[in-house]
Amino acid sequence: MEKLIITVTCDSTMAYPSNPHNPTPKGYEEVAKEYVRSVSAGASICHLHGPYTIDEAIREDGTRLSDLDIPGWGKFRQDILDGCGETKPIIQYGIANGRFPQRQELMREQRPDMISTCFNPHDECFDYEPGCEPVELYGLHNRPELEEYCRATAELGVKIEAECFHYGGVWNAQRMVQKGLLETPVWITFFLGWRGGSYTPPTVEAMLYNHHHLPDGFLYNTSVMDPELQWSILTTAIILGGHVRVGMEDNPFLSSGEYATSNAELVEKIVRISRELGRDIASPDEARRIIWPSVQ
Repeated sequence: MEKLIITVTCDSTMAYPSNPHNPTPKGYEEVAKEYVRSVSAGASICHLHGPYTIDEAIREDGTRLSDLDIPGWGKFRQDILDGCGETKPIIQYGIANGRFPQRQELMREQRPDMISTCFNPHDECFDYEPGCEPVELYGLHNRPELEEYCRATAELGVKIEAECFHYGGVWNAQRMVQKGLLETPVWITFFLGWRGGSYTPPTVEAMLYNHHHLPDGFLYNTSVMDPELQWSILTTAIILGGHVRVGMEDNPFLSSGEYATSNAELVEKIVRISRELGRDIASPDEARRIIWPSVQ
């Protein structure tokens, strides 16, 4: 079985705004330090949310998207790489609901290793804390847009992370492969428990369904937005040979009601689980060989 690739996403205030250890309110320099600590703990992929703002209201076209501070993303990324020294983690640019022209500019100017691309309609409701007004995001991400993403990333040498909140996202990715626009192996992330109109329940049964219906030429990562169920579902993914994502965006709790004091603690826990199951952890260089086998 391949070594486990761990993605970490350290920076978010939308999912759990009451988290007292969330580094984002302290500024992006502190968030960068969290990524450096998480890489030292065993993460290979840094899923970044650089500086951005969200539309105040739904627009006439039915979208509610994000605007990106492009220079701020460059500084944020460089701070992480400088802090990691000779260990070079895979940099994956997130905020998949960012406007395509801005994300295209971001790729052209900064050439991240990977960029997240939502392969199903983007309908999220960050309603995870009772009494808090949830942030809501809407974007269509139709197939013509996905074709543009595939062409742009191929031209620039950036790998797509296909975000699949339900199985229709996998179908769209297969469609792009069939049209010769997306190369294999395709790296996808299954999102379980993320609330909104693209919801898939956070259950072991859903995890098994995704695994057993995985197309040839696809590698999968798993993100679970549920503090009570995350660890058992991620353990299932590890046993099955999939890969995992942890961090304070997905789940800031080490156990029920117990906040992690850092993102590195969450990485350390999944490293411990995997090693106890007999599966070793991929370094960033080993993760690259798994995700980009043809360039080795």
